[in-house]
Amino acid sequence: MLAEIKGLNEECGVFGVWGHPDAAQITYYGLHSLQHRGQEGAGMVLTNGEELRGVKGEGLVTEVFTSEKMKGLSGKSAIGHVRYATAGGGGYENVQPLLFNFQTGSMALAHNGNLVNATQLKAQLEAQGSIFQTTSDTEVLAHLIRRGGFSDLKERVKNALSMLKGAYAFLIMTESEMLVALDPNGLRPLSLGQLGDGYVVASETCALDIVGAKFIRDVEPGELLIISDEGVKSERFAHSNTRSMCTMEYVYFSRPDSNVDGINVHTARKNLGKRLAMEKLIDADVVTGVPDSSISVAIGYAEASGIPYEMGLIKNRYVGRTFIQPSQSLREQGVKMKLSPVRGVVEGKRVVMVDDSIVRGTTSKRIVNMLKEAGAKEVHVVISSPPIKNPCFYGIDTSTSEELIASKYSIEEIRELIGADSLTFLSVEGMIDAIGRPFDDETRGQCLACFTGKYPTEIYESALQPFQKC
Repeated sequence: MLAEIKGLNEECGVFGVWGHPDAAQITYYGLHSLQHRGQEGAGMVLTNGEELRGVKGEGLVTEVFTSEKMKGLSGKSAIGHVRYATAGGGGYENVQPLLFNFQTGSMALAHNGNLVNATQLKAQLEAQGSIFQTTSDTEVLAHLIRRGGFSDLKERVKNALSMLKGAYAFLIMTESEMLVALDPNGLRPLSLGQLGDGYVVASETCALDIVGAKFIRDVEPGELLIISDEGVKSERFAHSNTRSMCTMEYVYFSRPDSNVDGINVHTARKNLGKRLAMEKLIDADVVTGVPDSSISVAIGYAEASGIPYEMGLIKNRYVGRTFIQPSQSLREQGVKMKLSPVRGVVEGKRVVMVDDSIVRGTTSKRIVNMLKEAGAKEVHVVISSPPIKNPCFYGIDTSTSEELIASKYSIEEIRELIGADSLTFLSVEGMIDAIGRPFDDETRGQCLACFTGKYPTEIYESALQPFQKC
């Protein structure tokens, strides 16, 4: 049987602001613009230069930061976080930023990514007397920093970061400074902007645009930024490796109005659609995209193929996160509540249905069925990425091959399982060319591990087991 309906989930997004009198409000809007990166919890920690105070909770940004809670938040600097819960990783204690209070001061941490050697480091730290309060791998860094043998925080952080393996974009804040770090492979996006006399750091540039910050540059792999009232200083804690930006940031995760490492996401997705039409031109009447990430791809496919683009699927944006699905029949109804076919567009038509990926197969099967129930004569599924055959250990919730339909079935078998009249995946080469990150430039490489099985870092045995990310 196909798995329960579930798509890809990125684990989190981070946002920070330093040196702005409305830091709490700026962080609220920044996190709201990153809501697509995590919908299970949100939090922020602020400093007024003398102490750190935090507010966090489970739920959406608008649910956690009520007007009453926002009234009590003040400070010139803040870091914030939105997250998804993974297996065994729910609960208030795992919501970030994590806040630690010491006799000599306080420290807050926010993290986007996943550490593949977190289990080993945690075991070592526990053997040395550390007591962990969460199941999040983020807490590992806090213990490493506190146990560092340097008096200067910056040196302790650099020493701690050198022990980490995997994907991470970290924001670390104390009463007097904010430290920003990106892993040596640059697996996650992270950008620096300026807002008045202050500075803003965010997982995506769309958050900079929303708060009115001017984009300065992307944080470089292996780079440590120290932001304080004195400005921004840049140092290195590791030599940067060949850039391995997560390909799914372009295919699925990032907002279309974001620029990821200088490449506009909407433009990249349109190019993916155009390349799909070059690789597989289908004789059809209408092209439609599965909302939201595939709309840009569908527009590109329609432009290149000459087949008209139509809004054949409508997404209901008012379905609650906590919709209860206690039976199979109600689960089916839940899908229809979230996504509906437009009968007047697809009835009697040969439809090209464009989607970004097929992970477990269930969603694709149900969408194909809905389109045919609405009268579609044929449904041809085209996917703007290659088959996902391998698990991700860097912060996406596909940690086992058993979850992935393409690891068990051929393309023809997947076509039969989802009920499509044809099924086309974009080639790896076509995807690379369309996005515009050629491998002949090592500064613009990308991670293709979920498609090719070639991981940019060492993968530890413990990483093969479910572990709470972020």
